[in-house]
Amino acid sequence: MRLFTGIVLLLLTTATVAGQGKNPGQRPNIILFLVDDMGWMDTSQPFGDSVMALNRRFHTPNMERMAKEGLLFHQAYVNPVCTPTRTTLMSGMSAARTHITNWTSITPGTPTDFKDDQLQAPRWNVSGLSTTNEPNTYFCARPLARLLKDAGYFTIHVGKAHWGSLGTSGSDPMNLGFVVNIAGASLGHPQSYYGQQNFGNMPGKTTFNAVPDLQAFYGKDTFLTEALTQKAMAAMDFPIANKKPFFLYLGHYAVHLPIQPDKRFVDKYLAAGLDATEAAYASLIEGMDKSLGDIMHYLKERGVEKNTVVVFMSDNGGLANTGRGGERNTQNLPLRAGKGSPYEGGIRVPLMVKWPGVVKPGTKTNSYVSAEDFFPTVLEIAGVPLKTAIDGVSYVPVLKNPSGVRNGRPLLFHYPNRWTANEDEGYAWSGAMRLGKWKLVYLMKQQKLELYDMEKDLAEQHDLAASHQQQLKALAKRWTLELKRRGAQMPVWKNSNKPVVWPDELVR
Repeated sequence: MRLFTGIVLLLLTTATVAGQGKNPGQRPNIILFLVDDMGWMDTSQPFGDSVMALNRRFHTPNMERMAKEGLLFHQAYVNPVCTPTRTTLMSGMSAARTHITNWTSITPGTPTDFKDDQLQAPRWNVSGLSTTNEPNTYFCARPLARLLKDAGYFTIHVGKAHWGSLGTSGSDPMNLGFVVNIAGASLGHPQSYYGQQNFGNMPGKTTFNAVPDLQAFYGKDTFLTEALTQKAMAAMDFPIANKKPFFLYLGHYAVHLPIQPDKRFVDKYLAAGLDATEAAYASLIEGMDKSLGDIMHYLKERGVEKNTVVVFMSDNGGLANTGRGGERNTQNLPLRAGKGSPYEGGIRVPLMVKWPGVVKPGTKTNSYVSAEDFFPTVLEIAGVPLKTAIDGVSYVPVLKNPSGVRNGRPLLFHYPNRWTANEDEGYAWSGAMRLGKWKLVYLMKQQKLELYDMEKDLAEQHDLAASHQQQLKALAKRWTLELKRRGAQMPVWKNSNKPVVWPDELVR
């Protein structure tokens, strides 16, 4: 029904948007293939300099194919948890500026922070992104999808949204500029991946996390990842048939909890000796990879492959805190920690871009990029002028010249919140800044700064703070300046009601 309504609305506005831009039908189609909670190591396609131990655990032939056909980023970064990254993708603004620093809850105005005896989270925007300036939200008048729609793009959202709390304008992708919305709402993870369980929509058993809009698959032996893929391809039929450029935001719920096995793939991982949880996780990864392959095959079959840009990325690092098989904090090795942490395991993610005729196949780059860079990059690809100041920088120059490394600007990761009961390994009250080869980590409760040389110490095992005092002071000063420019918030000490000090105050 939403698809039909969206098509009708588009037809009614065709006369308005068709005249905007230059030959809008010739502009490239753009697909964001966004995976939930996928770590840098969760693939047989290495994103490091060589194949590592965990790469051998997974089977992702379509990611391998995309790497051969596009550009692979060795150093792509996002926020430690999901909603901050997702709202940054739509706004071009860093989480430090939007004050959306943790995941949003179901109920508007309700924080999601785990209780702490010593620190209290700042008054962050707990209801997420909005387009109508609602309470406890970051107001974004012209999110990415709306800018693209206004420029003549047919905008499609399929899968996980999680930009705002239930009932807020940000909770509905159509308010952000999507003409079509399938299965996107406030929920952050699915109740069930199984069509036999109606993806959670079962009488007497339905919870908020039941995935909407997929009634055609109820009672069928169809995995959620497959259902979303089929819906995405069906939605692309309309703009392709009508020769309209389209933007598809395919936000998979995979590989977020609950880790439920995809029976199409799980047996091989059990036979390989993985425990039940890790075998199920690997099957979720392979199901996601099949979706990528199906989308690329569809584009080729429909004759639009050469005019379609595909961006593959994850919204945060891989889960390693709790919920996975094996020993905690080993699931992203050699990267340290995982989702929810400012160490590399929580913020470094797989990113690839395929752009036929522009991106040289089989290339790689050491230029680092961050979540806020997606917004200006997509606009530049689409030929849509950027008229407002944002935090991101387009990486189109890197796509055209991957050997020209551009690592001279600071990347900020700000998490003045507590995620879970575990607060080791930076999982609470933490932040980081990457500048060139250096990375500074701030553990706020411990009032401690750590310094790492990322060219020599990918695993972040050798803290150089004591031996590189001048470098530490210079970086802390720059970091503080950047945080204050963005209006960043700090957590508050409960015993004094004073905020945690800025990084530079620890090294004066």
